[in-house]
Amino acid sequence: MKFLIIRFSSIGDIVLTTPVIRCLKKQVPDAEVHFLTKKSFTNIVESNPYIDKIITLGNDWNRMIDALKTEQYDYIIDLHHNLRTLRIKRTLKVKSFSFDKLNIHKWLLTALKINVLPKLHIVDRNLSTLSSFGVLNDGKGLDYFIPDKDKVKDKDIPASHHFGYIGIVIGAALETKKLPVHRLKELCSKINYPIILLGGPEDKANGDVIAATDDIKIYNSCGKFNLNESADLVRRSKLIITHDTGLMHIAAALKKPIVSIWGNTVTDFGMTAYYGNNTITDTRFEVTGLSCRPCSKIGYKQCPKNHFKCMELQSIDLIAKYVVSSTVI
Repeated sequence: MKFLIIRFSSIGDIVLTTPVIRCLKKQVPDAEVHFLTKKSFTNIVESNPYIDKIITLGNDWNRMIDALKTEQYDYIIDLHHNLRTLRIKRTLKVKSFSFDKLNIHKWLLTALKINVLPKLHIVDRNLSTLSSFGVLNDGKGLDYFIPDKDKVKDKDIPASHHFGYIGIVIGAALETKKLPVHRLKELCSKINYPIILLGGPEDKANGDVIAATDDIKIYNSCGKFNLNESADLVRRSKLIITHDTGLMHIAAALKKPIVSIWGNTVTDFGMTAYYGNNTITDTRFEVTGLSCRPCSKIGYKQCPKNHFKCMELQSIDLIAKYVVSSTVI
C-alpha cells in the first residue's frame, strides 16, 4: 500500500508527525510512505529512514499535482487539513484520513475561556488518523535524525563548552511566546554554567545583547548554524530551556530534559514536549490565574493588553533554581 502523508509546516508540527510516519511504516506490512511538505522544511525529514520519498510544495502547483498523480496513492493521511490539502485530496480522488485541528474548541478557549479541549496530546490525535489500519502508538516518542554532515565539530564551539552546557532557545515564531531580552539576560545571569543560545538568524541581534553580559559563559549560536546543526547542539546539551517552539519538540525527539516556559499559549492545546513512554523530565513554568491567557492559539507580535504579564511575571529565580539544582548538571 502506498501512503501520502501531508504536513506543509512548520518545524515543530512536522516533528510532531514523526510517530505517525514511524508507526505506519513499521506496523503496516509493505507500506510505502511518501511525505509532502514545503521545500523549506525538507531538511527536517530528509534523513528519516521511515520515509520512502519526499515531495515538495513549491511555486509550481500544477507540477506538484502531476507528480502526485503519477504515484497512484492508495491513501492520503492529511495532517495539515486546510484548503490546499482539500484541493489535493479532491484532485487525487483517493481515500483520505484527516487530522482534526479542533479550531472551534481552540476558539472557545482563547475567546471565551471555555475549555472543552480533549486531554489528548496532538501526537495521539495525529495517530488517530491511522486507526483504520490497526496502527497503535508504540510509545517511542518523536524522531529527529541528524545527518552526519550536520554534526557540529568541537572546533565550532568554544573550548569552555566542550564538557557540557545548558542550551537556551531564545526565539519563537511570535513575540508573545518569548521571554523579553531583559528577562533572558536575568535568567542567564543566575545560571552559573556554560550556556549556548539557540535560535535562527532572526534571533542573532538579541543573542548578541544577551551574550554581551558574559561572553565567556554565554555563546550565541543564533544564525551561525543551520537547523540540523542547531539540533545537534541540542543533542549535545545537558538540558534545554525553551519557549513553546520548534526546538522544544526537537529537544524532546532527542530525549533531552526540558525546562519549558509558556507565555500566551497554554499546555491545554496538547503541544507540550512529548517523550512517549520514555521517563524524561519536561518541567513547565507558566503564570497562572491571568484572565487574558491564552489570548491566541499561536501568538501575536505584541501583547494585546500591552502588559505581557504571562512572561513579565515569570519567576526567573524559580526557573534558575531548578536548572542549577537539576541532577543532569
